Amino acid sequence: MRIWLDPAKMQSYNLSPAEVSAAVSAQNALVPAGVLGDRPNTSSQTMSATIVVKGQLEDKAQFEKIVLRANTDGSKVLLKDVARIELGGQSYATYTRLNGQPSTGIGVQLSPTGNALGTATAIKQRMEELKKYFPAGVVYTVPYDSSKFVKISISQVVETLVEAIILVFLVMYLFLQDWRYTLIPTLVVPVALLGTFGVMLALGFSINVLTLFGMVLAIGILVDDAIVVVENVERIMSEEGLSPREATKKAMGQISGAIIGITTVLIAVFVPMAFFAGSVGNIYRQFSLAMVASMALSALMALSLTPALCATLLKPVEAGHHHEKRGFFGWFNRGFSRTAKGYEGWVARLLKRSGTMMVAFAAVVAVVGWLYLRMPTSFLPNEDQGYLIVNVQLPPGATSNRTEAAVAAVENFLHKQPEVADTIGVIGFSFSGQGQNAALVFVPLKPWEERKGKDHSAQALAGRVMGAMMVGVRDAFIFPLSPPPIPELGTATGFALRLQDRGGLGHEALLNARNQLMGMAQKSKIITGMRPDGLEDAPQLQVDIDRDKAQALGVGYDTIARTLGIQLGSTYVNDFPSTGRMQRVVVQADAPKRMTPEDVLAINVTNAQGANVPLSAFASSRWITGQMQATRYNGYPAMRLAGDAAAGASTGQAMKELESMIRQLPPGIGYEWTGLSREEQLSGSQAGILLAFSLLAVFLCLAALYESWSIPLSVMLVVPLGLLGALLGATLRGMPNDVYFKVGLITIIGLSAKNAILIIEFAKDLQAQGKGLVESVLEAAHLRFRPIIMTSMAFILGVTPLFFASGAGSASQRAIGTGVLSGMVTATVLAVVFVPVFFLVVRRFFKGSERQQKLYSHELDGPDATRAAHAAKNADGV
Repeated sequence: MRIWLDPAKMQSYNLSPAEVSAAVSAQNALVPAGVLGDRPNTSSQTMSATIVVKGQLEDKAQFEKIVLRANTDGSKVLLKDVARIELGGQSYATYTRLNGQPSTGIGVQLSPTGNALGTATAIKQRMEELKKYFPAGVVYTVPYDSSKFVKISISQVVETLVEAIILVFLVMYLFLQDWRYTLIPTLVVPVALLGTFGVMLALGFSINVLTLFGMVLAIGILVDDAIVVVENVERIMSEEGLSPREATKKAMGQISGAIIGITTVLIAVFVPMAFFAGSVGNIYRQFSLAMVASMALSALMALSLTPALCATLLKPVEAGHHHEKRGFFGWFNRGFSRTAKGYEGWVARLLKRSGTMMVAFAAVVAVVGWLYLRMPTSFLPNEDQGYLIVNVQLPPGATSNRTEAAVAAVENFLHKQPEVADTIGVIGFSFSGQGQNAALVFVPLKPWEERKGKDHSAQALAGRVMGAMMVGVRDAFIFPLSPPPIPELGTATGFALRLQDRGGLGHEALLNARNQLMGMAQKSKIITGMRPDGLEDAPQLQVDIDRDKAQALGVGYDTIARTLGIQLGSTYVNDFPSTGRMQRVVVQADAPKRMTPEDVLAINVTNAQGANVPLSAFASSRWITGQMQATRYNGYPAMRLAGDAAAGASTGQAMKELESMIRQLPPGIGYEWTGLSREEQLSGSQAGILLAFSLLAVFLCLAALYESWSIPLSVMLVVPLGLLGALLGATLRGMPNDVYFKVGLITIIGLSAKNAILIIEFAKDLQAQGKGLVESVLEAAHLRFRPIIMTSMAFILGVTPLFFASGAGSASQRAIGTGVLSGMVTATVLAVVFVPVFFLVVRRFFKGSERQQKLYSHELDGPDATRAAHAAKNADGV
């Protein structure tokens, strides 16, 4: 219930705002009158009843009849004589518009532990129930729903998962060329995925984009172990004519160690990711534990289910059966055999030039280091999330009327854009703070399938809005924002910082430092959109009260404060029942009576004698500039600043540029990053630790597995070969070193080591059987070339959909897909060449213990020389 006072009428009746407020409070009161016949009572009392006094008023007419003064002649001064009463709004500070029309908005914020899809569904179901009770003509709509992006992103990743399974199946059939052989690895996938989902459920994880990313990457790895088993069984049956059961026995004896080693390495790579704190740790944790669970189950299947299926489903084959096939598969098999023989010959030649190869490897390491250090950094890729936010900021002191006109101009422009579905204007509120000169426009866009192409993306629309509004609306600063990749972690993409007064320099010095920093940023080619992220200092009307004069006139300071608060600031008096709810009663001067400084000085204050004294009798007013909000960050007075990286630059580069500028500011001025920028800085500082821990974990696991320090080294040397491809791929596609790229790097560490283990495990066993070092290396390379190519192709094609992703969530998919696909290509192509050299060099350099010297004492002589010469001959003409 709004009571709008008329100061002139109140003066004519010699009434003060405090008297009006007191009368309303007294005559609209809940009266607890007690109980009739309550104990203790008389012995003759036979009944009791609650006494009800209807003290609270219920409608406008009753409030109008509140008696402010009763005169001796019987006349009365009623509330309606000095005020306008209406059922109005509780607050007029903010209001909303939907597509340019007045509306009432309800914002729902997800709790930290809430599920976005489940919450959105529950809200919509509840609204469908509640709309039955809406008054006639009242409808509701849900124009803005951020859960749509989550839902579509998950469906996109699920599609990618299905595509990956199909591509992996085709690779297996290409090499194995028999549905029985292909069926066995295919059966492993659903079993391992089902087990992984069970582990995720036990850990309290949900099916989200991060866990599904882990599933997509795991698809290629899930079938790796099964492919290695099936390929080895098929090779033994083909070469030795053994039955499926006997061939499976022998195959498992050869490769069980390799499977255990590969699984140990891959788990060791991903486990350290689960122990990082903060938002980056949450991203890593869900991804890494999903990967660890799937890989552990894959190894379990390879050591149990896969051998059983091989012994049961496979049929005996004749030696050389692949070469007897005709058509495409015959051509493919003969071509692959020639390639394998040529590869063995090249390896034999390169083993003789191991020194040159190690120099080339040193060059690769140098290139990897150079690429990594020069790669721009970022936190997370900017996604087209299906909506934009337009920040509207007018000059300090502007009224909501001017702000609404600027919002209308923004809405008119947006409604002409083909990508826009709706506009939701919120006037009086922005991420910078509340005020009449601030507004936000939420812009839900049409579905992704209706706006394909870069020109119709959210980022392209933001650029058009920025350009049009800079020219079309000169009265306001209008800046379109893309929502942050992680909800609640900042308000937009880009960077955010707090400039701090750590030296106690004062507000003016801090303001000057901020303006100096913004001036430098405007000249930078790396930074764009540098802006204050808070409310600017605004005009304020300061009322100076002469306390001596006020005392002489009998006006108390408390009366002055109470009167000004009622007239200008509005005062909550008490409550009244309305439509089944308790609503507020608020008293304030009517709008036309509080528009100018003169209106303020004309306010009457009641003195001790009951007479009205105008404020102008003991006070004056003057204009000043003051703070609209006082910001402190970690205990220091601060200024909020935000901006973005220019086209072609990353946020990491922009942050470094800004840090160099801040160092030029006066002493005593400090800064701290906040939101996404703080997380980006923390993730960057943790990246080196994470990579180091992953490498150390892999090395220690291999050392324990092989009881050797040298063999793990020959495996670890292959890691830079995979990192080279990941860095080159990201650099060529213009991608920064962000969280998803780091996930890709760690994945490549494990996959690179996997390829090396397949060769080194066999070479180690052959050497232990008494064969020469070079002969062991050549035979291991020959035997493991086919499974390495098969498993690598399966993984590469499995992540290809990520590499070429488009639509909702595609930026994240491309960020992780680029690193792992490019890295796997080089980890395969270069590893099959370098790993034999690494093993040879390391075994010769490290003589090992006395026991190992006896096992691995065979050098390049006799059989080695003969086999090397034969292999080199096969390489001629290839």
